[in-house]
Amino acid sequence: MRLAKTSLEIYLHEFHSPFHEQKSASVWVGLKNSQVTSITRSDRDTKGALLELEPEVLMLYFGPDRERRQLISMGQLPRHLVHAVMAAEDHGFYDHHGIEIRGILRAFITNLRELGFSQGGSTITQQLAKNYFLTPERTLSRKFKELLITGILEYKFDKDTILEMYLNEIYFGQEGSVSINGIGEAARFFFDKSAADLSVSESAVIAGLIKAPNQFSPHRNLERCTGRRNDVLDAMYKNGWLPTDSLQVEKARPVKPTEYRGYSQQAPYFMDYLTQQLTTLYSREVLSSEGLSIFTTIDTQVQTAAENALKKGLERLESARPTLKRKDPKQSLQGVVIVMQPKTGYILAMVGGRNYGVSQFNRATQAKRQPGSAFKPFVYLAALDKYTPISTLSNSPRTFMVNGQPWTPKNYYEQAAKVITFRQALAQSQNLATVNLAYDTGLDRITEIARAFHFSAPDDPYPSMALGTLEVDPLSLARAYCVFPADGVLPFPLSIREVVDTTGKTIESRHAEIERLITPAKAYMMSDLMRDVVLTGTARSLKQLGVDWPVAGKTGTTNDSQDAWFVGYTPNLVALVWVGFDNNDSVGGSGATAALPIWTDLMKALPQYVSGEWLPMASGIEKLNVCVESGELARVDCCPRVVEEIFLSENRPTAICRQHECSSQLEKVWNEIKKILPSF
Repeated sequence: MRLAKTSLEIYLHEFHSPFHEQKSASVWVGLKNSQVTSITRSDRDTKGALLELEPEVLMLYFGPDRERRQLISMGQLPRHLVHAVMAAEDHGFYDHHGIEIRGILRAFITNLRELGFSQGGSTITQQLAKNYFLTPERTLSRKFKELLITGILEYKFDKDTILEMYLNEIYFGQEGSVSINGIGEAARFFFDKSAADLSVSESAVIAGLIKAPNQFSPHRNLERCTGRRNDVLDAMYKNGWLPTDSLQVEKARPVKPTEYRGYSQQAPYFMDYLTQQLTTLYSREVLSSEGLSIFTTIDTQVQTAAENALKKGLERLESARPTLKRKDPKQSLQGVVIVMQPKTGYILAMVGGRNYGVSQFNRATQAKRQPGSAFKPFVYLAALDKYTPISTLSNSPRTFMVNGQPWTPKNYYEQAAKVITFRQALAQSQNLATVNLAYDTGLDRITEIARAFHFSAPDDPYPSMALGTLEVDPLSLARAYCVFPADGVLPFPLSIREVVDTTGKTIESRHAEIERLITPAKAYMMSDLMRDVVLTGTARSLKQLGVDWPVAGKTGTTNDSQDAWFVGYTPNLVALVWVGFDNNDSVGGSGATAALPIWTDLMKALPQYVSGEWLPMASGIEKLNVCVESGELARVDCCPRVVEEIFLSENRPTAICRQHECSSQLEKVWNEIKKILPSF
């Protein structure tokens, strides 16, 4: 069944057996462009039946292990590859009925001699039974079940089908945190070619890995791998599958694996979050159903753009400041990019780190960082009931007593004006004005707002909280910013669009809470204020970087530049960028210099999300002309400086300017002359 949806595809598969214990259902994930394949019960009564589908790379996500495999069929494999596997693991595979008595007796005698379970004497069918259906424990009861399942497999399937299932199941080592399973994926990983194209020597290498993948890996120990390959070649010769003249030729060939590239699955951090959310929103009973198709929210174009922007941006920072470069990849400069649809909560892209193969720690959801000035919009939101955009704030130094100790915040630039408007204070990210505003509004009110937005606010609020010293994870911050373009509604961050069964019926999930936190008018007001951050404030370099469409957002920088943030949005998209070190080293730059350029690269790669339009003015907002000096409704012909400003209807000025009353027509003319000649 083909469904025209752009998504990551997920296959749910469970082989039912009375002996299938401690094996949870498995979700198989692959990536296709613009379509999803749903595997139904009729498509795959066994793993072997999956091979009727076109070959593709699958990833097991919901289950006890994380695996990567590329499915192959027996018809795709050269005979020398099949012979190599049989020579290494079970040369009499086609002659016995699943159990090799001499091997079992030999293993039994050895185990008695050593008083343990050092040998298993397993055939290929027994290995398939053990690896797929049973746990790796070595007990007599487990061995009995293995033999029973082996008999069932031999009775139900022909030898080629059993071997095909085995070759697609067997473990060949690790690629980062993900296991390499199946001979098709092993061929890609070790030699960067299809299994059909493996040479005799390469086939012997692959077959030799089955015994001890990590021990004989050509990436780990080339000499040991070569020795094991030669053992397999000798076994092939002994069984008549390799001519005498070919044996020495193949032994003389050097083993040349492809370079180890680490984990390369697209959107790995997103898939980690998806795995977590599956078990949060759906019961294990639902996920154990057969034939489920899971459609995700990811937009592969956005994901690719996010990965590329982060990679390019971090390399650019390291090039500009060589001191940021670290020799150990685990200590490298890191970053996060999250892209969401504000009104749906759909996560379109998630990059939780620089290199998943190096670190699987998902900074997008697991890291707790100080947001710095990126938290300030929530302080200004808390003050909207009392303040207007033209309200004046003190921006003068002030010392506060915190737990008996003096605390004196500072502005980023010491020459900042001592008195500043509400709008200007947010746009310019003035620390002193923000702390004074927070004190006047009430720290308890700031805490209340923070908790409403699902931030972890302290029970005993402290003034530096207004400057973003509480800790948040990036996904929570991105979600919180969604409220402003979403008319005041806090969405649930979703990685899953829907789960459907084999009939196409959508399966209902557990409740995903959506909350209205503020009115549409307040949401619009905050967006309008944050547009000034981009037009005249700390993010004004966006225009120089090529962003000429309407955007709102906020930069953020913490003490000693340990964290650099920019969260920006259009009506259709919220994108967050964080840059920093895991060990809190300084990035040597601000949100505007370290995070903002990455955000710009991302957005410029997504023209489909840039309409050039802005949010419609919400009900409850009024646009009025006011006198800059008095803050009252302007006398247009009399007040020397008039500005058009927006107000909440319940908090708008009502008095007409009393500072500039016009007494005569002559005075009006004089005021006009002063506008033209201000120094006259």
